[in-house]
Amino acid sequence: MKILVIRFSSIGDIVLTTPVFRCIKQQIPNAEIHLLTKHKFRAVSEANPHISKFHYFKDDLKEVVDTLKAENFDTVIDLHKNFRSYRVRMALGKKSYAYNKLSVEKFLLTKFRINKMPDRHITQRSLDTVLPLGVKDDGGGLEHYIPAGITLSDKPLPSFTNNGYIALVIGASFATKKLPPERLIALCNLIKHPIMLVGGPEDEQIGSRVQGLDPQRIYNACGPYNLHQSSLIVRDAKFVISHDTGMQYIACAFQKRVLAIWGATSPKLQVEPYYGSNSTVPYANCLVPNLPCQPCSNYGTKKCPEGHFNCMMQLDLQAIADQANSWWTEL
Repeated sequence: MKILVIRFSSIGDIVLTTPVFRCIKQQIPNAEIHLLTKHKFRAVSEANPHISKFHYFKDDLKEVVDTLKAENFDTVIDLHKNFRSYRVRMALGKKSYAYNKLSVEKFLLTKFRINKMPDRHITQRSLDTVLPLGVKDDGGGLEHYIPAGITLSDKPLPSFTNNGYIALVIGASFATKKLPPERLIALCNLIKHPIMLVGGPEDEQIGSRVQGLDPQRIYNACGPYNLHQSSLIVRDAKFVISHDTGMQYIACAFQKRVLAIWGATSPKLQVEPYYGSNSTVPYANCLVPNLPCQPCSNYGTKKCPEGHFNCMMQLDLQAIADQANSWWTEL
């Protein structure tokens, strides 16, 4: 059976769908899985051994649709479910299944604080999409594969990380999902162990400010390392502290303990750290208890809609640091 899976973006959302690829490959004999995704996210899945072929697009969806038609798929699995993915499904004219995006429920939760969200994680809902094919959740959790040959040899880590470190993921797609720099500095001041700051080039300047607190204990890894190398840093950490961003789920894929920091979004959206039913890895959600305005968005925003940013400014940094220091002792 030749199957096309559609998931355009983003890093975290693609990682959250990885059990679908594994379970299809293991449970459908001779399944040939293709993935349609955005070109800029190719690194997220390019080493996944369960995917036979990749189809990428930048701006011209029509061009890639013509290529997809030639593949003559048996089934299309839509794990994105937007207008573009609908266009692809209609153009191919094959039997298709789309996951339950819960758009109405998310709107009610973020705009009116009416929680009608089912107790069903987004990864589980993705797996529900392939139930009609006879594919079931194997309990194995998320996966992330780093291509062979990826190392940090050209940019070695500082010697103070030799006996272990905490990976602190400081990036996120929107400002309201991130601790402000002064709060990051305050958190790092409360943690008494080596810290690797993880993020993209856009986080390099803030990372430098945080590193300035204690360059002999904090290293700014934002910028010099690509996604694969940053994944190595996360994989080799004792545990991970992360905003709601893709690296949080990559950490879960490596079965790392995660302290998840929530701002504009929240676990109520059913996107908290996910390890699969077979796992006993502990994790913790870090958020202001009973904050009436949280979550205010599905994805985050450029600035706090209420103007106070209480979700990050009132966050108990001491409690996060205490948990981090406790885990360090355990591990």
